[in-house]
Amino acid sequence: MRAVGRLVNHCAHRRGWVVTAEGEQRCDDCGTRRFTGYGALRPPGLPERTAPPSRDRARADRDAARLISRIRRRGAVA
Repeated sequence: MRAVGRLVNHCAHRRGWVVTAEGEQRCDDCGTRRFTGYGALRPPGLPERTAPPSRDRARADRDAARLISRIRRRGAVA
């Protein structure tokens, strides 16, 4: 399979991952590296993330469903 002009490797990583450095592992079959020793970056000084109350989430879900239901699709029989 080709994507963006290069061969895409479809390795299932069956032989497992070898630790090559702290926070880095490499597939023994294909050589793919994965990084495990990092977390999401959040600069200091930003306010804490908050979640809206559950009633607002439910209302947003209903509003989104209503909006999607009103979209006319091409080729749809009305």
